[in-house]
Amino acid sequence: MALLSGKTKEALLGPLNKNNPVIVQVLGICSALAVTSKLEPAIVMAIAVTVVTALGNVVISLLRKTIPNRIRIIVQLVVVAALVTIVSEVLKAYAYDVNKQLSVYVGLIVTNCILMGRLEAFALGNGPWASFLDGIGNGIGYGWILVAVGFVREIFGSGTLFGHKIIPQSFYDMGYENNGFMMLAPMALILVAIIIWIHRTKNKELQEEA
Repeated sequence: MALLSGKTKEALLGPLNKNNPVIVQVLGICSALAVTSKLEPAIVMAIAVTVVTALGNVVISLLRKTIPNRIRIIVQLVVVAALVTIVSEVLKAYAYDVNKQLSVYVGLIVTNCILMGRLEAFALGNGPWASFLDGIGNGIGYGWILVAVGFVREIFGSGTLFGHKIIPQSFYDMGYENNGFMMLAPMALILVAIIIWIHRTKNKELQEEA
C-alpha cells in the first residue's frame, strides 16, 4: 500500500497552498501577529504547533470510535492540553530564552483554531496515518506563513536574523535606518494581507488557465 494515496497526499499538501489554514481559512491570525517580530520564535512556534497538531490528530484518531459524542470536545481539549504542557516544558528546558519571547502564546496553542478544527473536522473521521499527515500539513502550512512574516519583520525592523547583524554597517553610515513600524503588530497583519493577496491572485490565474 502506498504511503501517499490521493487522500493522504491531499491531506499533507493541500494546507501548504490551496487550503492553507492562515491565508485561505484565515485561522491562527493572533499568533501570527504576536510571535513574528523575530524569526527564531516564529520558527519555534511553527514547530510547536506542527508537533501538537500532528500528535493530537493521531491520538484523537485512535480514540475516535470510543469517544462519546457528547464529550468529544472535552476529550480533545484534554489531549491538546497534555501535549501543549509537554511542549512547554521541553521549551523551558532546552530553549528558555525563546520560551520567554513566546510568553503565553505557547499555552494558547490549546485554543488555536487550526488545531481544534483539524481534530474536529479530520481526525474524528479518518485513520491515524491520514490524520498524522493532515496535522503535519496544516502545521507546516501555518508555519511557513509565520516564518515568512518573521523573516521580513526582523530583517527590515532590526537589520538582523537570529540576532545576527545582516544589513552592513555601511548602509547605516549612508543614512539607512531600521523600520520601527515592522516591529509593531499592525505590520504583521499587513504582511499577511499581502501574502493573501498574492496567493489569491496567483490561484485565480491558475484556475483560469485550467
